[in-house]
Amino acid sequence: MKDLGELKFFLGIEFAKTKEGYVMNQRKYALELISEMGLSGVKPVYTPLDPNVRLTSIKYDSHIQDIDTIERDKPLTDIGRYQRLVGRLLYLTMTRVDISFAVQVLSQYMHAPKKSHIEAALRVVRYIKSAPGLGLFMPSQSSELLTVYCDSDWGTCVQTRRSITGYLMKFGDALVSWKSKKQETVAKSSAEAEFRSMAPLWLRLFGLLAYTVN
Repeated sequence: MKDLGELKFFLGIEFAKTKEGYVMNQRKYALELISEMGLSGVKPVYTPLDPNVRLTSIKYDSHIQDIDTIERDKPLTDIGRYQRLVGRLLYLTMTRVDISFAVQVLSQYMHAPKKSHIEAALRVVRYIKSAPGLGLFMPSQSSELLTVYCDSDWGTCVQTRRSITGYLMKFGDALVSWKSKKQETVAKSSAEAEFRSMAPLWLRLFGLLAYTVN
């Protein structure tokens, strides 16, 4: 592992050296976000998203003519507040793998957010409050073992019926790459959704191998 010298803070990321390696987190950035959102005194939650809440777009609500939802879940007047919040959460995903899926969901509503969207985004901030110093560990021990995990759900997006792909890549004990993304097409079975989740991963692996060879 390359020696980082006395580096302590870089681009909002804090580095702490231990006997086993380096710990990277964005604790200061996370605490500033919690304070700016006025959530310093609220109780933290322990899941990024409420599993019982399905977020939908304004266009989808109008299409299915759900009057109760339309009346209760109004569009936001200050769109910029939601966009800035999601943008800051996106930056936190540099070291917070655990919020990648939630932020991917929230990013789909950047142009026309509703009340439920901002509430879900603030819930992610409350989740971050439960462990603001959580981050990545980069061990000092060298390794040549590359381990990859991938998974997908099947058609859980109520609007498009498309599946979500998630993967992470470890080099030794160090987490080096991760992503959560909606698939391009509708999978007709759970098996197809699983195969589609592996396709971008192979491209990623081939790219890493080509970079290593060159």
